[in-house]
Amino acid sequence: MAKIEIYTTPFCPFCVRAKRLLDREGLSYEETDVSLSRELRQKMTKRAEGRTSVPQIFIDNEPIGGSDELAQLHRLGKLDMLLGRAS
Repeated sequence: MAKIEIYTTPFCPFCVRAKRLLDREGLSYEETDVSLSRELRQKMTKRAEGRTSVPQIFIDNEPIGGSDELAQLHRLGKLDMLLGRAS
């Protein structure tokens, strides 16, 4: 199974939405709260190719974007392919 990482902040509705989708799909993920750490936020921004908004989601170290991009991948059936769950 692919490794899923999500950078978040508390009270972020888009973070909640992304995590809810992952939870509904039964997917485990590693969550990193960047709200109190400038270093973690900078690391996220660098990994996310300059994007500073949260959430930022990575699948097997590849940046896929935020909540909207995750939802679109799911709608199009591409999330399962990225995760190695497609048949």
